[in-house]
Parts: sequence; C-alpha cells; structure tokens
Amino acid sequence: MEFDLYWLLLAAPVVFLLGWVASRLDLRQLKREDQASPQAYFKGLNLLLNEQQDKAIDAFIEAVQHDPGTTDLHFALGNLFRRRGEYERAIRIHQHLLSRGDLKREERERAQHALAHDFMKAGLFDRAEEAFKALEGTAFSTDARLALLSLYERSRNWHPAIEVARQLEATGTGSFSQRSAHHWCEVAQEADARGRADEADQALARAREAAPQAARPLVLQGQRLVRQGKHAEALQVWDELMFKQPQAFALIAMDYARSARACDAVPTALNKLQSVYAQAPTMDVLNAIGELQPDATDRREAIMRHLRQQPSLSAAQSLIRERLVSHVPLEEPEVEVLQKALTSAAKPLQRYRCAACGFESQHYFWQCPGCQNWDTYPPRRLEDQ
Repeated sequence: MEFDLYWLLLAAPVVFLLGWVASRLDLRQLKREDQASPQAYFKGLNLLLNEQQDKAIDAFIEAVQHDPGTTDLHFALGNLFRRRGEYERAIRIHQHLLSRGDLKREERERAQHALAHDFMKAGLFDRAEEAFKALEGTAFSTDARLALLSLYERSRNWHPAIEVARQLEATGTGSFSQRSAHHWCEVAQEADARGRADEADQALARAREAAPQAARPLVLQGQRLVRQGKHAEALQVWDELMFKQPQAFALIAMDYARSARACDAVPTALNKLQSVYAQAPTMDVLNAIGELQPDATDRREAIMRHLRQQPSLSAAQSLIRERLVSHVPLEEPEVEVLQKALTSAAKPLQRYRCAACGFESQHYFWQCPGCQNWDTYPPRRLEDQ
C-alpha cells in the first residue's frame, strides 16, 4: 500500500506538467488561427474601401477558409457577390449558411433575409416570394413585406399587393392608402379590358374608399362614363375632381369641355373651367376654355394674358392659331412656317417629368416606368412649372 502511494505522489507532478504543456500548445494554435482570420478579414475590408472588389472577394474567401465557422465573413462575401451581380454565388453562400445545424436563430433569419434578396435581384420572383414569406414573424418581417409589395407591383399581381399594403398599414409601418388606391385602379382597368364592367365598378369604389382625396379613381371613373356615353354623369365626377384636386384636373380638362358640349352644358362648364384656371393656370385648361369660348377676341385676349404670365411656346402656338382663324394681317405661309417651328420647339417642353428620377414622357404615368414609384409625376407639364 505504501508502494502505491509513493508512485502516485511521484506521478502527480508529471501529469500536471504534461497538461500544462498541452494547454499552452492549444492556446498558441488558437492564437495563430485567431490572428490569421482577422488579418484576412481586415485586408478584405481595406480592399473594399479602396473599391477593389475582386481582391476583396479573394481576401474574404481566404478568411472563410481559415475560419469556416464565422458567419459574418460568409455574409460579407455573399453581399459582395450580390453587389457584383454574381447572384448564383451569393445564393450558394446563403444557402450553405441555412444548411448549417449550429446556426443561431437570429443568424438563420439573417441568412434567410439575404437569400430572399438574392432571389429578388436574380429575377427569381417565385423563389423570392417564398423566401420573403418565410420571414413572417421574424425581425425582418416588415422589410420582407415591403419587398413583397414591390415584387407584386413589378409582376402586376395587384390583389396580393393590396393585402400586403393592408398588413403594413395595420402594423403601423405607414400610410399606404394612396398606393392601395392605385392598386385598385389597376384592377379596374384590367377588369375593363376583359369586359367585366361590374368588377371595374367595384374596384373603383374600393379605390375611392381607400383614398377619398386621390385623383386617379375620379379620372378613371369619368373616362369610363364618357365611353358609355354618360357625359352628364362624367361631368359630375370630374366636378368632384375639380374641387379636390384642381392641379390634376388639367389631365382631363379637354375631355371635360367635350363632354360639356356633348350634353349642352357649355355655359356652366365654361365658368367652372375659368375658375380652375384661376387656381392652376395651365395650357391644358386654357385650351379647354378655348374649346367652349365662342368669341375669337376673348380667346385671343385670354392667350395674351397667359403669355404675359407664362411665356410658353404652347401659348404662342395657340395665339398664332387664333390669329389664323381671325385672318390677322400676316401672310398665311409665313404663319404656317412659324407655327411648325414653334410646334417643334414646344415638343420637348410638353412633357411630364418624374420628380424622383427625372424620367420624362409625353404621356402621364401614375407609376413612373423608371423608378417604379407612385405619384411622382406632377400633373403639370414642364412648360407650366
């Protein structure tokens, strides 16, 4: 018994010494690994700040190889691939992260969010929709709904867009009433194109319910009534537009004048047009007034007043046209040449310009084709601004 205790006491220091040496070796190895990974990581960041993306990607790949368990490196690399348009590589990285069983819940949600944006950028809308829906109830749910709303608008899938907008508004993200009104207007136009008048009526009613002050539902409703030959009812709808949105009324001012002539309501319509012109003087409204104004002298005086206030080429063109009709003391060939020149010069100014991205068009858009934003087109042509 004494012999066994003697050897036990002798072996204890040896075991302790061996354990201490092994721990020191493990610490040195761990330090070397920790030093290698941050060096490659900071090298990648430095290259990225210097806008050397190719070299930055190589540095991040090296860092990932040194420490494959670091999720931040994977996210940085995936975002770089997405920014460069290498969506397949970004998708593979984020899918690899999601396949790991040791990933924390927060990091898994982050990887799912990044993967959804990869699909969106790659144009894989079906897969992007599924990926964004998988984020419901997570910290990324609001961002996912906003992305889904944009996705549905781009794919012209209006009913899901309406539902997502309702959810966003219900969660206090902001007001989406104007946007929802545009969605319902798109539904109405599609229903009209398919000959489903009842569906179009219901959609326009929902649009007006969503945003009572919105201009587009009133514009579309009046235009639908005109196509049905109900000019008096169209005037009533557009009278509401005239009251609520006098700036946007210019979009249908000439239609208003023609409907007034069609239902023998010229004097009343002329007074209303003149009232709108006093609030928002544009050539569209002035031309509508000229359509109903029987006296040529009054028409010329109105154009002259507009020219003094807003010397636009369109007004000059209208004046020349009036003088031609009134047989002014100018030779007709000279006036015709001048009118053609003015018409050519006026075309670049007879456009609408998006206030968000600057996209210009002779046609008015409720949703800008350039930046996809709603209501960014002021309802005034460039020459009236």
